[in-house]
Amino acid sequence: MKQMLMHGDGELLQTAIVQDGKLIEFGMERSEHSGLVGNIYKGKVVNVLPGMQAAFVDIGLSKNAFLYVDELLHPNMDKQSERKPDIKQLVRPGQELLVQIMKEPIGGKGARVTTHYALPGRFLVYMPKAGYVGVSKKIGNEQERARLRTAGEELRLEDEGIIMRTAAGEASFEALEADVAQLRRQWRRVAASAGKASAPAEIHREVGLMRRIIRDSLTADINEVWIDDPARFETLKQLLEDMSPPFAGRLSFYTPDGNETMFDAFGITAQLYADFQSSIRLPSGGSLIWDETEALTVIDVNTGKFTGGKDLEDTVFRTNMEAADEIARLLRVRDVGGIIVIDFIDMELEQNRDRVLHRLEHWTKQDRTKCTVVGWTRLGLLEMTRKKARENSAKLNAERCPACGGTGRQPFEAAVPMEKGGLTRSETSVKS
Repeated sequence: MKQMLMHGDGELLQTAIVQDGKLIEFGMERSEHSGLVGNIYKGKVVNVLPGMQAAFVDIGLSKNAFLYVDELLHPNMDKQSERKPDIKQLVRPGQELLVQIMKEPIGGKGARVTTHYALPGRFLVYMPKAGYVGVSKKIGNEQERARLRTAGEELRLEDEGIIMRTAAGEASFEALEADVAQLRRQWRRVAASAGKASAPAEIHREVGLMRRIIRDSLTADINEVWIDDPARFETLKQLLEDMSPPFAGRLSFYTPDGNETMFDAFGITAQLYADFQSSIRLPSGGSLIWDETEALTVIDVNTGKFTGGKDLEDTVFRTNMEAADEIARLLRVRDVGGIIVIDFIDMELEQNRDRVLHRLEHWTKQDRTKCTVVGWTRLGLLEMTRKKARENSAKLNAERCPACGGTGRQPFEAAVPMEKGGLTRSETSVKS
């Protein structure tokens, strides 16, 4: 049983996807702080940096956006020259550009933008200047891939590009054609607005979380869709009828029972609390120690209370396999991006190391966000990456601790005030 749950509370919308009672995806968004990825702006080049092969573009946000040279070249690799041109040959300060956000501002970094425009629909992604047809790698049937590739070539015009999404595998040619027509009209409106606007200006805003979750996450294997917000129920019903008519009959409104919310009733609240801790308990008794920085996530696997099976190697192997399953799930729930380093418990047998690696690869292939499992390092750590486009839910739902600054440790001077009878520095060193 696979369910999609939407919990609304004023400006806040939370969505969860649950499989057999287990949370496998989670997202949240406040309407006043909706995501920026996919937004299109008319910007002005502020500075060109030849040494970085990049430019900074003013798009009207608090920080200038970052534009790398690759994002100025033709999106079709076959049409690019073998040697990249100097970025000064492509843009100049003061030049106005139409750009699309591909990565939100995170920490002290501005947004990353591209001129490879892409408008996602229910079944496909429309790219007005790409000049090729692609098919999602998650569609494994070669006959179906060939059908979709042929359909894409029939549907695209001149330099247009089309990428068939996973959902296209269940769509008729007429549905694909309608999707392309709608996205083509949308692009023409964007181009017309850009011609009239003065930089910096927002030209197109990506849809909100509710429409995005229906467009991107609603797959044929979802049996039920629940929502507990009466103000959003009719909107969701209309969205389903417009975008995925078969799912309209699977939509139900959840009526709260007393003070118990829908997330409480489905066990989501308790799972979220456990899943966003720094120490996560594994079913066998082992644990994961989870530590995130801006660009790097480190996960340490421990046996904990699990004393295992027939020998030490078997105990370690079983704990690592269980950890691989849980890590793949938590990466989706917490929407972690960037570099991920996993310190599995050391295994003696190479075949066990391979099985743990393949287990993690198996689960990450089912992730909608692109993941790359790089492999084992010489120190026995496992490296992988996960595409990072938005601030993850843990950071959106929390504030940095003012006392420790997010380190989990209070500075000694703050813990023992010197001016109020605390130990002096010399006394401290003696005591310690």
